[in-house]
Amino acid sequence: MKKKDTIILLVDDEPDILEIIGYNLTSEGYQVVTAKNGVEAIAMALKHKPKLIVLDVMMPEMDGMEACEKLREIPELSETVITFLTARDEDYSQVAGFEAGADDYITKPIKPKVLISKVKSLLRRFKEVDAAVQNIKLGNITINREEYKIVVGKEEMILPRKEFELLSLLASKPGKVFTREDILDRVWGNEVIVGGRTIDVHIRKLREKIGDKKFKTIKGVGYKFVV
Repeated sequence: MKKKDTIILLVDDEPDILEIIGYNLTSEGYQVVTAKNGVEAIAMALKHKPKLIVLDVMMPEMDGMEACEKLREIPELSETVITFLTARDEDYSQVAGFEAGADDYITKPIKPKVLISKVKSLLRRFKEVDAAVQNIKLGNITINREEYKIVVGKEEMILPRKEFELLSLLASKPGKVFTREDILDRVWGNEVIVGGRTIDVHIRKLREKIGDKKFKTIKGVGYKFVV
């Protein structure tokens, strides 16, 4: 996908931040749309279907955490990558961000070149997948790559992007133990640094939705999917 066709939504209540980051991304060739709070962000996301949303945490009307949770409930945005934009002195928990459905975070202030590199890395996660090859059916669980949804029994679910990718990876080879390093590399990308607890958070949420017995922890190694 060409840069000129890639829409990035910037959400921050500080006009200077929107202007600076927006300028750098536009200069790089991306389409940039903006919003000043979480309420506006949801409306703009529905209108423009961005590939990436850069979302500030502390905002009026609706903060970034709540906005992220609501965005993750919208099926049309299931493939959108969401990263939080946080100040170093904010009381912010990375785990809380991942719990809300974020894929990553960017700490401000950030140098333009570092920002562009980070954005490129995030956008590489947006992949067109051949549904005919990637669809998976295991027992009462069907993973539909084309529609980014799963069916457990008769219940249909839309999972946050990273939960879906993690489930798809583990379910692609039932019984195989995927190491933490392999999971981070294949789901989050080896250019992105995330905390070790990130995987644990996503596994816990999958267990809550799909069943605790489907995921087995191999202590000191990683996880596997159990049929």
